[in-house]
Amino acid sequence: MAETKLEAKMVEAMQRRASVGTAMKSFNSVILKFPKIDESLRNCKAVFEQFDEDSNGAIDNEELKKCFNKLQISFTEEEEISDLFKACDFNQNMGIKFNEFIVLLCLVYLLKDNAPGHEGKSRMGMPNLEATFETFVDAFVFLDKNKDGFVSKNEMVQAINESGERSSGRIAMKRFEEMDWDKNGSVSFKEFLFAFTNWVGIDDAEDDEDEEEGTV
Repeated sequence: MAETKLEAKMVEAMQRRASVGTAMKSFNSVILKFPKIDESLRNCKAVFEQFDEDSNGAIDNEELKKCFNKLQISFTEEEEISDLFKACDFNQNMGIKFNEFIVLLCLVYLLKDNAPGHEGKSRMGMPNLEATFETFVDAFVFLDKNKDGFVSKNEMVQAINESGERSSGRIAMKRFEEMDWDKNGSVSFKEFLFAFTNWVGIDDAEDDEDEEEGTV
């Protein structure tokens, strides 16, 4: 069940997207896309650095508003921007790091699906990145078998079983634990995105850079 107004909107948007269906046939087809996804997300680093005006490795609320203006992303209420910021500031340090920025943009991509004036158009002026976001959405729709906007442990097991892996049950449990950040037994799209950035190595790259800067 959605716990916030923003999460309720995400669930509604995901259910709307799920009605279209998914091109994914197995979880392996998602894994095979990891290298291309990794490259696409790293190309987004220049966008992140452009809006990190004070170069402190994080985007604050005001910098985020400027980012949205530049990308021509509009919301009817400023509260929506604040809600997105809070939802993606996973460490609650009042700053959006690179991996959190990717998650935030993907949530915007989902929320802007079928928005008036966006039919068949780029939603934020970055078609290559948006293609990667569509892969994320497609993968989540594939996992969410009952189309309730969340992925359960049983759904994850079913998806991994379909891949034909011998140790599918163990793999499914490990993947699910990596996704279920709040340990409530169900995975939201936001949790899925944070896990995905970790799987393709975005978190590792950020940690390595921070360590290198700290040793200079």
